[in-house]
Amino acid sequence: MKIQHRVLSIALLAAYAGGAFAVGPQPAPSPRKETLTIGYVKVGHLSPMMDVAEPLKACNVEVKPVEFVRYADARTALLSGSVDVSGIGPADLAIALSQGSDRIVGLSGVASSPKYLVVKKGVKLEDWADLKGKRIGIAPGSAVWFQWAATLTEKNIPYTSFTAVNIQGGGTAFVQALERGDVDAVAVWEPFESQLVAKNTAFFARKIEYSQSKAVGAELGLLAATREALKNKPEALKCFMWAYKSAEEKMAKDPEGFAQAYAKYTGLPIEVTRESVKLIKLGGVLDLPQLQRQAKTFNTLGIIPKDVSGTVNTVWDPSLAEAVMKR
Repeated sequence: MKIQHRVLSIALLAAYAGGAFAVGPQPAPSPRKETLTIGYVKVGHLSPMMDVAEPLKACNVEVKPVEFVRYADARTALLSGSVDVSGIGPADLAIALSQGSDRIVGLSGVASSPKYLVVKKGVKLEDWADLKGKRIGIAPGSAVWFQWAATLTEKNIPYTSFTAVNIQGGGTAFVQALERGDVDAVAVWEPFESQLVAKNTAFFARKIEYSQSKAVGAELGLLAATREALKNKPEALKCFMWAYKSAEEKMAKDPEGFAQAYAKYTGLPIEVTRESVKLIKLGGVLDLPQLQRQAKTFNTLGIIPKDVSGTVNTVWDPSLAEAVMKR
């Protein structure tokens, strides 16, 4: 049975990666009226969130939305039980486990994209060798930083070969820092990468690609729920997963529709989101082996205090995502 379960997971992952989405019929409604408190993290690859509330009504589920700017805030809300389900960062399961909590359970990845260093126009920074002596804006502890640090480690590039400039706050702070000339380049996330490039302020250094490390990979985030919600509201969460995957499927097949939804969800100009969706591929690519590699690497890098790669399987359950997909 475990072998069959793993084969199914791999098959679904391959379908996501190839864009061959196959969402099944709407699940049966919850037998009683339920309320799901859902965390809405305002990042473009979670735009399908804006289309879940209406179909959930047909499942006898009312949505109570809570907005977050950062994954870290959504993780904290899940840990406290103030939300039932939310998007969080790929590293957040390992972070929570290392802090002694198994309350958050990952359900599905959400999207992937290539990650290129974004370089200020006029700066010579086109290959890894050009990093030496440059000022690179980073968000320490962010999902993007995990990708960046892991790639440097695998390429044996010393972190001291450049000047790391820690930037606090959201992506707008990165845009401002680059435009002011405080940094030569930034390791940032969408849509702020595309915003800088669309404004002709910067360019993608396409030879400095950092999303393909063996340790961290290209996943941009994941859907996660509290263990309590999985136990007490299983029908509501199954309907949520179906609604999310249905919206995800629709947007993945319609780039302009995705860009419009992205603009509405985040409040960004459509000309920025149209550029951003060229990079983002909806549909999760995360699986348990990747989570295990991440957990081990985060401990090696000193990001989390202990290696939880041996127990991260206890907080990963893709069965809901599998249940709403066509076989």
